[in-house]
Formats: sequence, C-alpha cells, structure tokens
Amino acid sequence: MSPRRNRPKGADSSRRGEDDDTPRYGGRQVTESWRGEEWSVRHVVGAAAQGKTYRCPGCDQVIPSGVPHVVAWPEHAGVDDRRHWHKACWNAKDRRTTRVQRSRNAPRY
Repeated sequence: MSPRRNRPKGADSSRRGEDDDTPRYGGRQVTESWRGEEWSVRHVVGAAAQGKTYRCPGCDQVIPSGVPHVVAWPEHAGVDDRRHWHKACWNAKDRRTTRVQRSRNAPRY
C-alpha cells in the first residue's frame, strides 16, 4: 500500500511562495530601509533552519541549526550577498559600532 498524499493532485509545488506571504522557509519576507538602501528581510522559523549553522555578522557568533533567525540582503543584490542574522542583532544593527572585533582566523563577511 502506498502512503497517503497530503496535497491535492492538482497542486503545483513550483508556485509555492509566489502568491502567499509565507514562502518555503516558513517565515514572512518584508522590505526595510537601512543605510540608505532597500533590504529584503526574511524571517526564518526554527523548523526551517535545520542542518546548517551560520555566523551572524552583527555579533560574530554562530547561529546553531534549528534556531529562528533573519536572512537579509540588499534589494538589488545576488544570492551571494545574503547574510543570516540573529533576530536581536538585526533589530539592534543601528546601535552597533561599524567595526566588529574579530579574531585573526575568523572569516570576514
């Protein structure tokens, strides 16, 4: 016996996220203005953040797998310019200094 389907037969999975406000990452996407530039900001829920760890450019700490966070990139930039931030770090980005102290071996984002 085959497993039961959760989607109707006519559902097109490639169109998911085009019309609704909750794309495949389970969060919402908004546009914010920061440093005179428009930024796309996607809120990622913890369940969608499985399997990878990221380094937050705001605090230079690791974002563990499964932790809700924010993905932000300039509106007219490519995929390579996306950065994963802690939610608190993204909200406090204007209160932080422009120069984050990093160790010599830390990657520069």
